[in-house]
Formats: sequence, C-alpha cells, structure tokens
Amino acid sequence: METTIEFLTNGRDAGRPRRWPDDVKARIVAESLRPGVTVNEVAGRYGLKPNHLSAWRTLARRGKLVLPAPEDDVEFAAMIVAAAEEPEAAVETERPEILIGRMTIRLEAGVSAKRIAAVAHALGKLSS
Repeated sequence: METTIEFLTNGRDAGRPRRWPDDVKARIVAESLRPGVTVNEVAGRYGLKPNHLSAWRTLARRGKLVLPAPEDDVEFAAMIVAAAEEPEAAVETERPEILIGRMTIRLEAGVSAKRIAAVAHALGKLSS
C-alpha cells in the first residue's frame, strides 16, 4: 500500500523549522531504508535536507524513533546447515595473491591489509 504525505504551508512560517510528528518521521525513515532508494531521493520528496533525514535515521538506529512494521510481506530464505568440509591445505607464501578466474595478482611481500583492501576495492569497481 503506497501512502503519500503532503504538507501545505501558508508561507508565514518560512524560515522556522517545521515540526514533524514522530509517526511521520518514522514513515519517511522507513521509506528511505527500502532497497534501491537513496536518502537524497526521499528527502527531496518531502522537502527535507538529506542530512536532516540522516539524523532521523540515526535516531531510529539508536531506538529513539520507532519505525512502523514493514508493509511488504516478510520473506525468508531457506538455510541448510551441513557439517563443515575439510579445509584445503593452505599454501603459505611470502607474497599475497589475489586470484580472479585465470588471473593472478601478486602483491609485494609484507603488504598491509589496508593495501590489499584497496586493491580488492579497485578490482570490484572494474568488474561492475
């Protein structure tokens, strides 16, 4: 069920901060948490600044703003728990390697975890 919230002003309160009821804040925050929706997009729909909506989202994460129950049906995925398989023998190497298909990227010995993460992040951008 799609709900539209509309606010009409007479222009007299221009410059004064609007007072948003908690239930309205909660519905706007819930809308901003849907997959594929951005904070900027939702904030624009309601005439909010994105950082204002982000502050409400923080309140919700801290439990200070109670969000409404989801309108969509809740879906569950099946999970199969199986015994752990024997791990493959690890090959120790002085130089870390990143394997992507048939490509191997070898990094320098003693490379930091931060550098490995940066390389992995860059590779992720290339593949998308």
